[in-house]
Order: sequence, then structure tokens, then C-alpha cells
Amino acid sequence: MKPALMVVDVQREFYNYNPQTVQSLKAAVEVINAAITLFRAKNLPIISIQHINDKEGLTPGTDGFELPEALEILSSDIHIHKTYGNAFNKTPLPGQLEALGVDTVILTGYCAEYCVLATYRGARDNDLTAIILRGALASGVPENITFVENISEMISFGALAKALE
Repeated sequence: MKPALMVVDVQREFYNYNPQTVQSLKAAVEVINAAITLFRAKNLPIISIQHINDKEGLTPGTDGFELPEALEILSSDIHIHKTYGNAFNKTPLPGQLEALGVDTVILTGYCAEYCVLATYRGARDNDLTAIILRGALASGVPENITFVENISEMISFGALAKALE
């Protein structure tokens, strides 16, 4: 197994949404950061996905587009910008994963039922093993996180750490 950690759409703009979304993002970022630390220690790829949507103010260079300070993504990590929900659609992501020899993606981020789920399906369409990291999804609707976890392959942080030993 050669995994990559994917952090989908954890951007400042979404911290301006309802209080449930903000609480969900804060909780997910704690787990995401733990996974980032684990992947860095193992020299495994970390990929930050950022959504572009001019109508929502998600334009490169704007504050809402940027990553929150709490998220431990580095400039040396892989950065992908997307305009569709699925991060594999019309981006360099498939080629970069292939060049790295990645066969498994561990998915985290916002919004569970939209871009994360679309990217999960996109990974499978690209013959990759796609796995959701439990506790690392955010949404404004908590039930939607449970739904996505229930219909997807999932792993806990402890099991992931053990698998990467």
C-alpha cells in the first residue's frame, strides 16, 4: 500500500458558515492535523485540495480561498485547485498520484456529502483504494457525516497509524 493523505476544501470561507459548520471543521481539523503529522513522519504525500468558485468568493488570492491557520498544511505539500466537486475532474491530481506510485487515498475535509464524497468516488473511478478517515470529515449537517461514513470504506486514526508502521 502506498497511501496519500487528501485534505479536501478546508478553507477559511467555510468558517463563516453556521455555527455547526464551524464546530464540525474545528473537530475535523484536529484529526486531520494528527494525520498530517503521521504522514510527514512516514514521508508520505499530503495533498491539499482547494475549491475555486468566484460566486462564493473562493478565488486564489482572497482570504476565503486560503487555508485556515489551524491547518498544518505546508507550502511544500502538494496543492491542487479544483472547480468541480470531484478533485480528480480536470485537475493534475490523477497524474501526480500516478507519478508518486500512490494506490490508496485517505480522504478528509469539507463538505462530507459534497466534495469529499465526490472525490472519494473519483478516486475509485481512477482505480485507487479510497478510504475515509473517521472523525476527519466536516459538514453543516452532522447526520451527513454519518451517512458518508456509513456508505464508504473507513478507517480510524489508530488503525491507520498501525497500518503505516
